[in-house]
Amino acid sequence: QLQLVESGGGLVQPGGSLRLSCAASRSTFELYTIGWFRQAPGKEREGVSCIRRSGVSTNFADSVKGRFTISRDSAKNTVYLQMNSLKPEDTGVYYCAAVLWLSGCPSRSHDYPYWGQGTQVTVSS
Repeated sequence: QLQLVESGGGLVQPGGSLRLSCAASRSTFELYTIGWFRQAPGKEREGVSCIRRSGVSTNFADSVKGRFTISRDSAKNTVYLQMNSLKPEDTGVYYCAAVLWLSGCPSRSHDYPYWGQGTQVTVSS
């Protein structure tokens, strides 16, 4: 069973930055495709970004392109989401998820069997 733990959320002013971390419990983490999702109050969960085991990444949400960057450090069994130029509409609970996937980056949450507990990101002045 793969366990994921997110960290790095918090309260930040508009225009600020945060770096979220997703740490895994197993060394085989490097085999997994990792996605970041977020859920704002009253809204459905949406895909934000994804990184394949090869390191190739995809941003799902047009609203984060140019502002969010996903990366992974296999030596630390950790995936990061660097978020810059944050906006109030980025507020929500951010989750990382993992799946063994042969190619591409699945954007649907139900494709991912393993999930972290989430970390709250609040962008407000």
